Amino acid sequence: MRPFDYHRADTRQDAVAAVSTGATIIAGGTNLLDLMKLEVMAPPTLVDITRLEMRGFTETEDGGLRIGALVTNADLAAHPRVRKDYPVLSMALLAGASGQLRNKATTGGNLLQRTRCYYFYDKATPCNKRDPGAGCAAIGGANRMHAILGASRSCIATHPSDMAVAMQALEAVVEVEGPEGSRQIPLLAFHRLPGDTPHIETELKAGEMIVAVRLPAPTRSNQTYRKVRDRSSYAFALVSIAAVVGIENGRIARARLAFGGLAHKPWRDPAVEALLEGEVPTSRLFEKAADLLLAEAEGQGENDFKIPLARRTLKATLAEVMDEHA
Repeated sequence: MRPFDYHRADTRQDAVAAVSTGATIIAGGTNLLDLMKLEVMAPPTLVDITRLEMRGFTETEDGGLRIGALVTNADLAAHPRVRKDYPVLSMALLAGASGQLRNKATTGGNLLQRTRCYYFYDKATPCNKRDPGAGCAAIGGANRMHAILGASRSCIATHPSDMAVAMQALEAVVEVEGPEGSRQIPLLAFHRLPGDTPHIETELKAGEMIVAVRLPAPTRSNQTYRKVRDRSSYAFALVSIAAVVGIENGRIARARLAFGGLAHKPWRDPAVEALLEGEVPTSRLFEKAADLLLAEAEGQGENDFKIPLARRTLKATLAEVMDEHA
């Protein structure tokens, strides 16, 4: 690990000022410290935000829930309001990482965690995300875990978060603060696809930091999170699906679906949701939804299996949430 300066922020303004001059935020550090040890990241200055008052839960005026950026994944998964009104989020969190990591990892940090692509971590190989313009060793390399949707010729890495997939299905909004004040970014627009600039991963502007995540008022729906992985614990998703589905009078009134393990960002396809809404749930309808979701899916060789796996997982997930309405 390379030497770095350390600064502990006492106020949000203090933290924003430090980030604006190039400092990197550290809170739980569950991803950042690994990257620093490998010198994949070598920030000259860290600003510690763990003393800031961003650990609370607040009921919002519209009946939703505001979650402070420093709320740990463990506390978020166990919060009574989350378990009651947003169970898909609790399920996703408990499906991710280990208990020890969930006790340290934070809500804001989880949204910003970086890909687990082997080549990103291996400095002996080219990686456009780590070293823009270097090339992508995953294309034509070991790519079993990599993307089948939204990838580019520059990068086929996937986003690792379970929490962000569930929040995508819940239509969360990210609250940020920066030199120009506060603003809110819908999570649907927060993460970027790789294109030609895979090293730019979010819509955060220079000097901005996440201060909270807002969940809208809960809808009348059944929720589930299904994660397919190589072993039953402490493994990243090959395919995961967060589903928030409501049925009225025997038809699908509202469908929100988000996918993990398939793309460079938590993936959501509004066209698939529109296809389902208003229809009577049938296996044929689920098949059509899978056709639409995967119409432009492209394997890289070792990850070709993800296409039929995603199809089966989507159909099984939809059948599960529909059965709950029966």
